[in-house]
Amino acid sequence: MTASGTTPTDEPGDRPGAPPGPFAGLSAIVTGGASGIGRVTAEALRAGGARVAVLDRTADGAPAGTLPLPGDVTDDAAVRAAVATAAEAHGGIDILVNCAGIGARGTVADNDDAEWRRVLDVNVLGIVRVTRAALPHLRRSPAASVVNICSIAATAGLPQRALYSASKGAVLSLTLAMAADHLADGIRVNCVNPGTVDTPWVGRLLAAADDPAAERAALEARQPHGRLVTAAEVAGAVCYLAGPASASTTGTALAVDGGMQGLRPRRN
Repeated sequence: MTASGTTPTDEPGDRPGAPPGPFAGLSAIVTGGASGIGRVTAEALRAGGARVAVLDRTADGAPAGTLPLPGDVTDDAAVRAAVATAAEAHGGIDILVNCAGIGARGTVADNDDAEWRRVLDVNVLGIVRVTRAALPHLRRSPAASVVNICSIAATAGLPQRALYSASKGAVLSLTLAMAADHLADGIRVNCVNPGTVDTPWVGRLLAAADDPAAERAALEARQPHGRLVTAAEVAGAVCYLAGPASASTTGTALAVDGGMQGLRPRRN
């Protein structure tokens, strides 16, 4: 039974004749998995054979067949309860995808202390709380992997993103430290650094702009491949890092940004 009292639909591996996926037999938690990148990632993991739990403030948008776990990553007691429920329902935890996060706009002078605390509480301490609760289960897994969703904002100076960039810079450093700390536990820790992704959050930003079409064109132009990144492309990177094909990959930040981090193409 799920936290909401319903039973998830059958898993891919339960269907007669269904080929085993790369995540067959593995259990995953995806935070922020009811929308955007998190939701697409949860769908991709489940399609690959994983048993997936979705931890989100409002889990109503959790993909069909996943275990919805309503909870806020800023609430340590709620996080611990949700992680325990997922581990009990799915027989452990092998994969943790820390995708829950919120945005912020402005220079260093534009957000007050309360907003700084709020964003850091979700984007950084949220990862700490969920990973901390999952660690005992991950240590028992033969294929343990943590993937944090970071951002191009951690490695490139973006205008009007001081607070958001600071939070994602912390996620990048935290990922490296966690990877070093948990080598001996057999837990791989990596992160994905997306560029600007075509998600509902970006859609709301565009809708609020004076000229949404011009703003979208500007966002597309700053990525060398000339368009926004898709959530499915980010999910593909997450699945690679989480899966057995990357068993020797840890402490890595994988950019999915159309070349924004390192390329400087000539514009004719």
